[in-house]
Amino acid sequence: MIGWLQGQLAERWQQNSRCGLLLVCGGVGYELQLARRHWDQLPPQGTELSLHVHQVVREDSWTLYGFAGRAERDLFRELVAVSGVGPQMALGLLGQLSGEELVRAIVQADLRLLCQAPGVGKRTAERLAVELRTRLQERYGHSLDQADTADLQLAGEGATAQLNDAVRSEVSLTLTALGYEALEINRALRAVATQQSAEAADAEAWLRECLRWLSRAQAA
Repeated sequence: MIGWLQGQLAERWQQNSRCGLLLVCGGVGYELQLARRHWDQLPPQGTELSLHVHQVVREDSWTLYGFAGRAERDLFRELVAVSGVGPQMALGLLGQLSGEELVRAIVQADLRLLCQAPGVGKRTAERLAVELRTRLQERYGHSLDQADTADLQLAGEGATAQLNDAVRSEVSLTLTALGYEALEINRALRAVATQQSAEAADAEAWLRECLRWLSRAQAA
């Protein structure tokens, strides 16, 4: 199984919606498919290049997919493990969003953002959120939590309520189930963070205050 390659970029190629390159390693040329976003950022021909690789072996073909980092390659593997998500759709997701943006969209069940990737419909987006949310939260939770904390601090120095991970997750999932988008939910959480009436460990209080804020925002 090929997991990593280092060689010289011989050429870039594109076939319909598929993008890739030819990487020459020790006199052997390997064709690898890439996400469009990374293909657009490739260095000039002849540049030394190293890529983490995912290899797919089938009866009629062997296909290599290249990634700039191990974390993105591992995220790709998580995506293709979901029923109905093939390599091309996974590359489309990684081409549309950065790794961090994609993880956040899945964890927060941001279906609208996920559906912006080519070939991803609402049912597939829902399946990604349901099947991967817990695993991605466990793997990337620390970095996400740091970003979430920074987001809440944007509400200003007057913010007195603090939101722990479990409460934030419960409130976000409930609001998502009620039909609210991730952007609306995050704005509501930031707004409620400035209100002293929201108790830190009480999900019901946070949910109640968020719903009040969302109702006022929609009426405005």
